[in-house]
Amino acid sequence: MSQAVLGAQVTPAGRRLRTSQFLLALNFAAVAIVLLLWWAATRLGWIAPIFLPSPGDVLHAGRITLEQGELLTDVLVSSRRVFLGFALAAAIAVPLGVVMGVWRPAKAIMDPFVSLLRPLPSITWIPLSILWLGIGEMQKVAIVFMGSWIYILLYTLESTRRVDPLLLRAARNLGASDVAVMREVILPGALPGIISGLKVTLAISWSCVLTAEMIAAQNGLGALIWQAKDWGNLPLVLVGMLCISLTVLVADWLALRLEWLLLPWERARRG
Repeated sequence: MSQAVLGAQVTPAGRRLRTSQFLLALNFAAVAIVLLLWWAATRLGWIAPIFLPSPGDVLHAGRITLEQGELLTDVLVSSRRVFLGFALAAAIAVPLGVVMGVWRPAKAIMDPFVSLLRPLPSITWIPLSILWLGIGEMQKVAIVFMGSWIYILLYTLESTRRVDPLLLRAARNLGASDVAVMREVILPGALPGIISGLKVTLAISWSCVLTAEMIAAQNGLGALIWQAKDWGNLPLVLVGMLCISLTVLVADWLALRLEWLLLPWERARRG
């Protein structure tokens, strides 16, 4: 059988599968090369252990902390704070952003407050949040909320405003009501940008909770990293940092699955 016949038998699905496998192999190869360079740099003495521990030391510190049950507890505590504050921020900011995007009076009312609050990082809210809420769980959730909602609002607003005006006019010319235009045109058109904004803001939410935990917390990954720094335990610091990265990667993977479920037209376009 000739090469031409063999090539003709490869379906588009087969080509996509091969491409996915190739890209996945590149992912693993890149990680393996970085780990090898890291191991070589610490093993051969290019970098002193006081500045960068070896992968083996990090793995050992992570295993001990995991066996003691502290690591899993800290991951779950920080994750609960992040996702609760993030969910509250999304529940408020997404509807508000859509309303601001389609109704100019709402945008005019909110613009001054957005301009005032947008430059403030989450750390500036810590003194007030401690004064108002103490140093309990609600204070950490409040910091995540204050550090996240403004960005979700801005992403949602811009995504809503970027919906093609031709689609809006076409829907109205066909006699669609305002509710139908919102449901069938605006929300589907804005949803890809909104989901992308949520994924970006989720990483910001993690930085917010870490700041709060480093300043006033006895548990959580931020407290783990800060306490490990005080003890001079650099491998444990890196364990905490890796746990944050892995947790965000898992959340991004779940968000991608949700995106492909909610946006079949995007799935077809990207395929």
